[in-house]
Amino acid sequence: MRLGLALGYWGRGPDPGHVALAQEAERLGYDSVWTAEAWGSDAFTALTWIAAQTSTIQLGTAVAQMAARTPTATAMHALTLDHLSGGRMMLGLGLSGPQVVEGWYGRPFPKSPLTATREYVDVIRQVLRREAPVELDGRFHAHPYAGADGTGIGKPLKSITHPLRADLPVFLGAEGPKNIAQTTRIADGWLPLYWSPLRTDVYEASLDGLTDGFRIAPMARAKVCDDVAEGLLPVKAMLGFYIGGMGHAAKNFHADLMARMGFEAEARHIQELFAEGRREEAVLAVPDAFADEISLIGPRERIAERMELWRKGPVTDLLVLAPDRETLRVLAELNG
Repeated sequence: MRLGLALGYWGRGPDPGHVALAQEAERLGYDSVWTAEAWGSDAFTALTWIAAQTSTIQLGTAVAQMAARTPTATAMHALTLDHLSGGRMMLGLGLSGPQVVEGWYGRPFPKSPLTATREYVDVIRQVLRREAPVELDGRFHAHPYAGADGTGIGKPLKSITHPLRADLPVFLGAEGPKNIAQTTRIADGWLPLYWSPLRTDVYEASLDGLTDGFRIAPMARAKVCDDVAEGLLPVKAMLGFYIGGMGHAAKNFHADLMARMGFEAEARHIQELFAEGRREEAVLAVPDAFADEISLIGPRERIAERMELWRKGPVTDLLVLAPDRETLRVLAELNG
């Protein structure tokens, strides 16, 4: 099981410790470092800054939002950074949800998310292969554009820049069962938002028939500490925000996933509290059991036992949200 460092996205401003953490992860033998985006900082600029100050660690987006850019623009970002980093780029993509897509990007959320995702990846693959001009008779990402409001004179184009790698890895952040199943067919890896090594049966049907080399890379917050309950508070805060605040009460993919993992009543309660403005109560309502299952929190011995559970399943890469060098070091030692 490879280790990766997940840095997430910025809060109010850039975290001055991110580059140093990435450099420490590289020194400790971590395979990868990942940046993200929501509705503030973007994933690619921060990753490029890290790329310029590291030399061997792989560079990933977990995730870059599809609604933020056309697929060709995303391919341009990826192939450019792949060249500048000497072939270290890994492209992780996510569809996000209706509130973000329509509220932040000002675009309609696709009525057929699977089709939109499949077309997006298709276009990116065409750009990276550079075998011919990009052409797709698509519903969401037609190339050339064929809408009634177009000029009708668009022409298929091929990237001026030759991509460094035609097989640059593409990962997808998928949550629904059908989306996960499609991910195993069209991507090189999957980025689960929540992964419990105790509940792998939740994904069993979707992961049926995995091909060799397919990567499963969930994120897990990690912290070496004596007080487990205190260490779980940041996990619960994250869950409270994602389950309660990231999505509409009637359409929240994160809450739906928590429900499928056996915590439906708790997920709906968190949503209700968050909607009523009772955010602190929403965080406290997150079950310790759920927060604990999807993270690695506690003394070294406890984390060692729990890492064994992660290794026994299909996980190939563990992307850790680790806020300090000591935790990074301990995880590297335990992973051997």
